[in-house]
Amino acid sequence: MSRIRAAVLGSPIEHSLSPVLHRAAYQELGLDDWSYDRFEIDEAGLPEFVAGLGPEWAGLSLTMPLKRAIIPLLDGVSDTAASVETVNTVVFTEDGRRLGDNTDIPGIVAALHERGVEKVASAAVLGAGATASSALAALARICSGEVTAYVRSAARADEMRQWGERLGVPVRTADWSQAAAALSAPLVIATTPAGTTDALAASVPEGAGTLFDVLYDPWPTALAAAWSRQGGQVVGGLDLLVHQAVLQVERMTGRTPGPLAAMRAAGERALAAR
Repeated sequence: MSRIRAAVLGSPIEHSLSPVLHRAAYQELGLDDWSYDRFEIDEAGLPEFVAGLGPEWAGLSLTMPLKRAIIPLLDGVSDTAASVETVNTVVFTEDGRRLGDNTDIPGIVAALHERGVEKVASAAVLGAGATASSALAALARICSGEVTAYVRSAARADEMRQWGERLGVPVRTADWSQAAAALSAPLVIATTPAGTTDALAASVPEGAGTLFDVLYDPWPTALAAAWSRQGGQVVGGLDLLVHQAVLQVERMTGRTPGPLAAMRAAGERALAAR
């Protein structure tokens, strides 16, 4: 039996949960001839790796630092991916084309919808990296008013305002020293590395709104734990990871709907074992 292959690429890659999620999906869908691996690939090694892929390949997942480096190697990208110049998914078509997509953006929206957050009047974003631009693109779909981005430098502030203009989102920026003010927003999306928001935990107001913290390991973060204690709703990084992976499985296999529950359960088991 010939194998149909997919994989996640990035550096570092050893802690990626993507193989766990995708393999769980294949098992649930009965795709016994599909395999999903991980490869430690940096930007310098990416062109050679992609050039060596044969017709047995169905798709790739991309993590840092490859989400922009992959774009010149593709035959086309979706409007969603182009909107933030970030590709986390490549699908190989039957005629040999390599098409890039971004499932992080609809993944954020889907994770929020699952928790009943479909529209908000305003929102706050903590951080200004690549994930923050995806968060802005997601907010363009669900936020009717202003988004305040809390950042550490004037350069980052300029970047976030430019992303807002490009994505059609009114963005106001504020210095990170004022980040505690973000916590009163109806929706707060934290996109920063582990430990960055810990100092904000003591400032979470009673009856807080919804926090979407994109981290999943370690979990809960200090901010997420404090948010729950104060009665707020928390959406975590595993929610994002699973929802974006479901969309990847659907695009690569052509099977819909992707098995969300089985993939989430596999991810929860894997994290509990760490």
